[in-house]
Amino acid sequence: MRRSQLLWHWHAMSAISFREFFATFGRIGILSFGGPAGQIALMHRVLVEEKRWLDEKSFLHALSFCMLLPGPEAMQLATYAGWLARGVRGGLIAGLLFVLPGFAVLLALSVLYATAGSVPGVAGLLFGLKAAVLAIVAQALLRVAGRALTGGASLAIALSAFAALALLRLPFPLVVAAAALAGALWPHSFRRDAGEPSIPPAVARPWRHVARVLGAGVAFWLAPLAALVWFGGAGNVLAAEALFFSRTAIVTFGGAYAVLAYVGQQAVEAYGWLSPGEMLTGLGLAETTPGPLILVLVFVGFVGAFREAGGLDPLLAGSLGALVTLWFTFVPCFLWVFLGAPFMESLRGNARLSGALAAITAAVVGVIANLSLWFSLHVLFAQVGEFRAGPVALWMPELASFDWRAAAIAGVAGLSIWKGAGMASVLGAAAVLGVLAGLA
Repeated sequence: MRRSQLLWHWHAMSAISFREFFATFGRIGILSFGGPAGQIALMHRVLVEEKRWLDEKSFLHALSFCMLLPGPEAMQLATYAGWLARGVRGGLIAGLLFVLPGFAVLLALSVLYATAGSVPGVAGLLFGLKAAVLAIVAQALLRVAGRALTGGASLAIALSAFAALALLRLPFPLVVAAAALAGALWPHSFRRDAGEPSIPPAVARPWRHVARVLGAGVAFWLAPLAALVWFGGAGNVLAAEALFFSRTAIVTFGGAYAVLAYVGQQAVEAYGWLSPGEMLTGLGLAETTPGPLILVLVFVGFVGAFREAGGLDPLLAGSLGALVTLWFTFVPCFLWVFLGAPFMESLRGNARLSGALAAITAAVVGVIANLSLWFSLHVLFAQVGEFRAGPVALWMPELASFDWRAAAIAGVAGLSIWKGAGMASVLGAAAVLGVLAGLA
């Protein structure tokens, strides 16, 4: 694609009305159920297939870039897509619309959980949505595999990633790093046509852009963090949460599930903000609300501050804890995207980088397959054990605990998606079926 064509493409994207841009990313934010796999599939469906704001190469390049960043890959993919369309302002709008609807829902459910002790009123609805997510994730797996597996080398990477995660339980960052190294060493085995760089004119001087982003990072991330610690003291729960989730935003490479593994261990064992069972409850809520899966951290922050309220009203303290968690989890996510975006676009023609990113995208297929298997087993079976033989570990479901209701709802959802039904109608029907199944 020639430079003149790229500039024409960018100007066409920038000509999108603000109303359409806002409505499109607002729709993605409201319908982004299903965890990272389902959310990535939804964005591909809307941005590439329906709106044609991004082509296939740009979408895959963006996905590979976001997999390299610490934090939630789906939220950062939305931010990056918004940046490609409208620069920093577009990235902020897209990222916020992806996060805020789910935050509002999860905050309300956290209040209900803390005050009532459980969430029985939404149990059936959540059950139906969980079952529908199986079909959404399966669709995502097929779509991403169709785009990313372009040869024997990429298929080998995908299978190796699946085995490393599902059988050997290796850390996800290690799997991503190994895939990137393989792609960089043998780029011609993985390389796809990366195309020409498509930097919008607004970031023609990337180092000036970097200076501005770093200044904004100090103002919106580090300054509030310092103020909370200074005025609240390191022992204050809000200051402790700000410090902890800021550190999480730096060290958790490998996507949403890497974040959850780290936070689950630290919040339960090191800080004692909640129990293992409550962490699973929060994860169940986050998996069935719109937005990035790591919105479960909002539940963690709410419960921790609710129980260590000090002189504040517990509900007020919990709400402040949720807001602090939201701020210090996602402000760094915007920072990482905006710092790296112009350089990633300018390097799209680099053979080794293109090979590394293509290999990472192939590894993502194995990652989604592993998540699909894990999620399916825990939705379809009430009891899932584990069998170990040396370094190999296998999930072993208790066959007698098979839930035919979940399987039936997942089957209906899958058939509806295959027939072309919209995401909202599929999720709505699954929620109704879940409520009816609970009543029965």
